[in-house]
Amino acid sequence: MTAPSGAPATRQPVFTRPVEGFGTVTLTPVDPAADSALIHSWVIEERARFWGMAEAGRELVQEIYEDVDRRTTHHAFLVRRDGEPVALFQTYDCAEDRISECYEVEPGDIGIHLLLGPVQGAPEHGFSTVLANVFTSYLFSDCGARRVVGEPDARNGKALSFLEHCGFVLGPEIELPEIDLPEVHLPAKRARLAFLTAPGTR
Repeated sequence: MTAPSGAPATRQPVFTRPVEGFGTVTLTPVDPAADSALIHSWVIEERARFWGMAEAGRELVQEIYEDVDRRTTHHAFLVRRDGEPVALFQTYDCAEDRISECYEVEPGDIGIHLLLGPVQGAPEHGFSTVLANVFTSYLFSDCGARRVVGEPDARNGKALSFLEHCGFVLGPEIELPEIDLPEVHLPAKRARLAFLTAPGTR
């Protein structure tokens, strides 16, 4: 099988969910070498400006995801619908991330980042909501999450509205601190917290 990025698909999905009337959604760990060109083409688009990698070259994108790949607390997945890549989905242990400096982390908090790929053809109503349902199912059923935590850029009204539509409760604005280490640099970021509690929990 050859991935749509043109490189061989070297990793197997960790989660597969058939959705009636939509197709089969898979989450596959990012292979930095094989997937960096595809991810780079997404993150440099204007619509992805809040992702914070608009000026990154392909080599830097690969290095960033190599760093993620080495970690046990942070994970990146290519999301495919019937084999075609449609989104980049990232998760992290909130207790092991800079976000832990900004709010009181609870056991079972898992943070998320989501970047949808370019739309092919006319926008499809409900597309992103279906994906969000798949992601939360994965986190609650397979990852043991008790609460999913979003922290989009505070200026990203579209992302905040989407999270609310998916059942997230908006929290306060926070200032994520800068991280400047040899292996990774993250600028400070003004973000807005959002929380989705697992069904049946308080």
